[in-house]
Amino acid sequence: MALDATTALAGGPMTPAGGGTLRRLARRRSTIAFLMTLPLIAVIAGLVAYPAGYAIYLATLNRRMTGFIGLGNFEILLESETFRMVIWQSCFFAVTAVILKALFGFWLASMLHHIPTKGQRIWRGMLLLPWVVPPALSTLGWWWMFDPSYSSINWVLTAIGGPAIPWLGEPWWARVSVILVNVWAGTPFFMIMYLAALKSVPDQLYEAAAIDGATGWQGLRYVTLPMMRNIISITVLFSLIVTFANYDIVRVLTNGGPRDLTHVFASYAFQVGILSGNIPRGAAVSLFMFPILAGIAFFVLRGVTQRNKEMA
Repeated sequence: MALDATTALAGGPMTPAGGGTLRRLARRRSTIAFLMTLPLIAVIAGLVAYPAGYAIYLATLNRRMTGFIGLGNFEILLESETFRMVIWQSCFFAVTAVILKALFGFWLASMLHHIPTKGQRIWRGMLLLPWVVPPALSTLGWWWMFDPSYSSINWVLTAIGGPAIPWLGEPWWARVSVILVNVWAGTPFFMIMYLAALKSVPDQLYEAAAIDGATGWQGLRYVTLPMMRNIISITVLFSLIVTFANYDIVRVLTNGGPRDLTHVFASYAFQVGILSGNIPRGAAVSLFMFPILAGIAFFVLRGVTQRNKEMA
């Protein structure tokens, strides 16, 4: 104690008696935390990192997987008209479906937000059903409704005097069918995310905007959307990743047809790699998604980080 007092009087730093112990405890806690996360790190490495690295290795081999050909598989794919159509179809499918899911999800969330809490629970549970049902099972139900011979949708259309639509027989109608099913299954996810974001917006902001004479549209534009920008960005990014990698809907509904015009990356990779027996080229098809999604994720997350810094 005398030494600490002398040091303080001399103008030097006075270290608390328990400072070293606290630092050692903090280091010990970080070590314990690291050891506790090791199983999760091992699972991620085994189920994500290793398969990704092995896919990159496979994409550099020839069809028999006996020789190294570098970027040869990627060059062959880019020269293929079918694969160029797959790139266009994947981007069109993902962008269109995500935009529609975001719009319908926001509309449903806004409607639910104004329903009393007791009734809101019932509607929220019912509207979440399309997202909860396994995609392959729900897509099979849609396939029955689109069936050219026994289509219930076409039966309704013809009953009211409309023409029967070849849902899965024409390329554009097949694309519309795939997008329709994806929007139906994915909209509840947007709805529940946006509903949580709407509930987090303080009512005082709306009251202040109303006092300033803001209309409902102006309140949406200048209060609701700015407060929800980060949630909207993260939700759109997550949905883009899932939609680009969508396999169940295309596989069950169209199997890539007609004439391979509804394939996306995942379904085409399965056809080339598994059904056609060219595993290296199938791996190359799946890797085409990575630079696209990595670029989108970079810009979206950078925007979220910048907005967080501005708010801080």
